Amino acid sequence: MELALVIAVVVVALTFDYTNGFHDAANAIATSVSTRALTPRVALIMAAVMNFVGAFLGQEVANTVGSVISPPDGSHGLVIVMSGLLGAIAWNLITWYYGLPSSSSHALIGGLVGAAMASGIYVKWSTVVDKVVVPMIISPVFAFAAGFALMLAIMWIFRRRNPHRLQRNFRFLQTLSAAAMALGHGLQDAQKTMGVIFLALLAGGFVNPGDDLPLWVIIAAAGAISLGTYAGGWRIMRTLGRRIIHLDPARGFAAESIAAGVLYTTAFVYSAPISTTHTITSAVMGVGATKRFSAVRWGVAKSIVAAWVLTFPMAGLVAAGCYWISHFLIEVVP
Repeated sequence: MELALVIAVVVVALTFDYTNGFHDAANAIATSVSTRALTPRVALIMAAVMNFVGAFLGQEVANTVGSVISPPDGSHGLVIVMSGLLGAIAWNLITWYYGLPSSSSHALIGGLVGAAMASGIYVKWSTVVDKVVVPMIISPVFAFAAGFALMLAIMWIFRRRNPHRLQRNFRFLQTLSAAAMALGHGLQDAQKTMGVIFLALLAGGFVNPGDDLPLWVIIAAAGAISLGTYAGGWRIMRTLGRRIIHLDPARGFAAESIAAGVLYTTAFVYSAPISTTHTITSAVMGVGATKRFSAVRWGVAKSIVAAWVLTFPMAGLVAAGCYWISHFLIEVVP
């Protein structure tokens, strides 16, 4: 039974990773596609490759995700982890259907916390607050302000250049910034799935707390998120690329560069699993506001913020429901 549950949890975790890929594909490439720096298919291929490479760049975020809850050994712990994943997948699909760029990261953390609370096991709230809640608030604010400041600097530095030639050059630079963004997405989001799979292996007794991530876990997570990215996320791509504001190549480059910088800093310096969605969306709003604040469609932004606020508790509630159903069906004894 325990081996079957471990296999089931790994399959569900990789399914979440796949949905994360197509849900968040827009994060890396929406601005590049909307400015015609890249064609959609070329952008998706590039994003998939860079996502795969980014997954191998570190394990700091995976370690943080793996320490949010402490599931018990055996089938009970495995059901808790699976329920957290199911809650995250459900919220990903709901927000994808409505074209809202919500956070897969916070859906995953919210799902794990919701399942843990429903089961009555310990949640490491200090990690949740320090590594999830605080970065969740600070990273979008910083991305907005930094995007606004960088775009102002670009406008001032190149104020006397030929606009047509300038935008053509930035269209090339945006290819590089989109690649950097996709690399950061793989660095951040693939590691979150690795952390959950490690939790399942730990509950099943296949690894010890101090062990490194098995290589097959890294390869599987990297492959799943890359395949999901290649599948695309056209609904959310339209929201990020056009519904918030119509971007030009210079603004697309500024937004992606700032977002990528935030992803690398939080992963390598703070080991914090932040939301790539929150980061790039805030950066897009920041660079867009340099045209004029009314140029940003704040009504769309309001809907996105509402999805952000709801993600953590709603994924947690769905995960709690999944736990109670699984607990009853599989007859898990705590």
